Amino acid sequence: MPSYLESCAVLLAITPIAASLPAPELMASCNQTSLMNAADAYVAAQTAGQLDPLQSSLAGNWTYQENNNVMNVHNGVLSKALKIDHRRTNLDTTSCASYTELVITDSANPYVIGTQIHHGTDMQVTMIDSIASTTNSWLFNASKTLQHVLEEKWDPIPLSARDSRTVIQAAGDAYLDMWSNATASDAVPWGTPCTRLEGSAYTGSGKPTDSCKPGIPSNHTQAPNTHRRYVVDESMGSVSIFCVWEHMMMAADSHEFRLEGGKLRYVHTMTVCGGKPCKL
Repeated sequence: MPSYLESCAVLLAITPIAASLPAPELMASCNQTSLMNAADAYVAAQTAGQLDPLQSSLAGNWTYQENNNVMNVHNGVLSKALKIDHRRTNLDTTSCASYTELVITDSANPYVIGTQIHHGTDMQVTMIDSIASTTNSWLFNASKTLQHVLEEKWDPIPLSARDSRTVIQAAGDAYLDMWSNATASDAVPWGTPCTRLEGSAYTGSGKPTDSCKPGIPSNHTQAPNTHRRYVVDESMGSVSIFCVWEHMMMAADSHEFRLEGGKLRYVHTMTVCGGKPCKL
């Protein structure tokens, strides 16, 4: 387990970043085209292993954060040229951010990466925040993850059937609160069918009775999941939440939730324990 000082160091590193994100009310100029262009440039940069495709989109004082640690981008996964097998991007014009899920099955460099890209009022990128799971990450197997994500259906939700961002984010927060709050599970809008992709472990079997409830915590007095950062896309029914998974080695964690008709349909997770094998 990390020492008190080590835990504090992690939290102090994250807090200023989360606090510096632009307020939603300042995002009047935000638009889907610019968000997607920046996300495309990020994917091109990750494919090339160099920043050139992103340079014109970056603010002068932009920050790169990987697995909850601010670092030099040249020391991070973004400096590796990766062959991407799967990519999906969600857009949040309210907070002016995007979330991109990547799966890389190359046996030499396997990864499942979640990346939030946050923009300033001028649409320049102010922060790239990635959870980069690989060997030793919780239940990691990129090939199995790819198999399952390709089985799922993440189509845009018709306008008349969309949930509000408040409802979507509240569902994700309630789920993440279950480890430290005995009544939080009552606030989760459990759906059927629902499937959870936890690393590469999958609760679904293609049946209408599939459930996301197997494996949810019965111990509600564990350390909370803190320092949450959000990207919400109402058109996809999705909220991406990055956090510190305190009860598992202060891990860097990504949970993405999709709601359909107000009910939980999909959960995707990535959990990284500082390069060490994740253990409860």
